Amino acid sequence: MTQAPETDFENSEHITHTLAPPITDLNGAYGVVQRLRARLQAAVRGRDEVIEMIIVAMLSDGHVLLEDYPGSGKTTLAKALGDCIIDDRPDDDIVTFRRIQFTPDLLPSDVTGTTIFDPNTNRFFFRPGPIFAHIVLADEINRTSPKVQSAMLEAMAEKQVTVDNRTRKLDPLFLVIATQNPLDLAGTFPLPSAQLDRFLFKIKMKHIPRDAELEVLASYKTRRAGIGQELPRATRTEMLDARNVAESLIHVAPEIRECLVDIAARTRTDPRVLQGASTRSLVLMIPALQARALTRVRDYVTAEDVEALSPYVFSHRLEYAPGAETGDQVLRDCIGPPLDKLARATMRR
Repeated sequence: MTQAPETDFENSEHITHTLAPPITDLNGAYGVVQRLRARLQAAVRGRDEVIEMIIVAMLSDGHVLLEDYPGSGKTTLAKALGDCIIDDRPDDDIVTFRRIQFTPDLLPSDVTGTTIFDPNTNRFFFRPGPIFAHIVLADEINRTSPKVQSAMLEAMAEKQVTVDNRTRKLDPLFLVIATQNPLDLAGTFPLPSAQLDRFLFKIKMKHIPRDAELEVLASYKTRRAGIGQELPRATRTEMLDARNVAESLIHVAPEIRECLVDIAARTRTDPRVLQGASTRSLVLMIPALQARALTRVRDYVTAEDVEALSPYVFSHRLEYAPGAETGDQVLRDCIGPPLDKLARATMRR
């Protein structure tokens, strides 16, 4: 296992930062979005769409699975997200960022932590694993055994880990960004449906456009020197406040919920689909829609939000029948009629 060093992104700013007033309105929550967006775009070029989805996931308390090629910037993106956070509770033994390199010989205790005997005190004490962090990069998660993958289930679903029959809570801000290579399948253990269902989004990262790639090459030295480090960050508390604001102040009309249920029903009855969308996916999608509305400076969810997020939420949860059309086409066929119904209902209001 390869872990990040014990030091994290803490510096004097963490120590001298004074508590800001709580965020209770949409303007304050959108200010957090702007700070995250500016720092991430400064660190990672040509990935604006992925950055928007990562911000939505952070604000909606959902985990992300990145399907990408080597050298596409996934580690840089995850580290930049960790660097956006000011830990205003430095005494809780939870750091901002940890990276776990998943390998076939990894053990569950390498992820969750283990109990160690101290001969000096004749007592056992718990040594937390790298999962005790705000942002956890699970690199190449499909290269480890199902036994280790299952150790992530409790953490991702319930924000807690159980070691030696004792349950320990993770931080409410806990977010997993997992990666897997779509081409290199030798020596991998495909994620089971139960594991995939824990991820809010599955994002397929493609190569960035030519202009963006030229910009990456031109700004290589300045980015290594820490470009964007002078941009303002957000505290852990501000991020949790922004999440609560989105959940409580952004309206979700009954027609939106009906549309989601209709989409799920169509995926379950389509003969080209063996396993349709789960109820969990619908529950997770509601705060994701609210978070996306926040990033668009709206206090209500629209059909456009549903259309934009549906491929990221449903694509990895569907299992298609042999010989079926491409998954993207099947999903579009399932989404289309409920979205048309939602648009007509919206026009009548």
